[in-house]
Amino acid sequence: MTPVEWAMRPLKKYAQFSGRAPRAEYWWFNLFLMIGYVVAMLVDRLIGSKVLGPYGLFAGLLWLAVIVPTIAVGVRRLHDTNRTGWWMLGPIIPYLVGFVLILPTMKNPENSPALASAAVAGILMLIGMIMAIVIFIFTVLPGTKGTNKYGADPYGADVEQVFA
Repeated sequence: MTPVEWAMRPLKKYAQFSGRAPRAEYWWFNLFLMIGYVVAMLVDRLIGSKVLGPYGLFAGLLWLAVIVPTIAVGVRRLHDTNRTGWWMLGPIIPYLVGFVLILPTMKNPENSPALASAAVAGILMLIGMIMAIVIFIFTVLPGTKGTNKYGADPYGADVEQVFA
């Protein structure tokens, strides 16, 4: 398959969370997605669009369009390494809880209890970052050869021929 075909597979399997995704599918999709974000952000800057902070209309629309296939291909990639897709929540939950805890500090920065919650939020953000690194490592690892509990090998029976 060509890189473009690999990158398009997650869009064709838009909300398919079952099965397995090989490294090529995951990484080509993410590369094309990053290129798409750069282009969208450049267009946003050229037209002066700012919807949420530095992010403009086109970057926001791209994010909305690809959030489901991005999570789905991540889950399938974890399945390929014989891990549950629930690992994807590892970085998300600490970030969300940390964001909620830091909100009182943003409203009243001199409030002592708010500063304590900001410290806890910082720790949670650090945990989220560590979990993101763990997920990254999982996605770089080779997939399970042959069938695992999440399905058949995405490269088929002749895995060795693909890399030969």
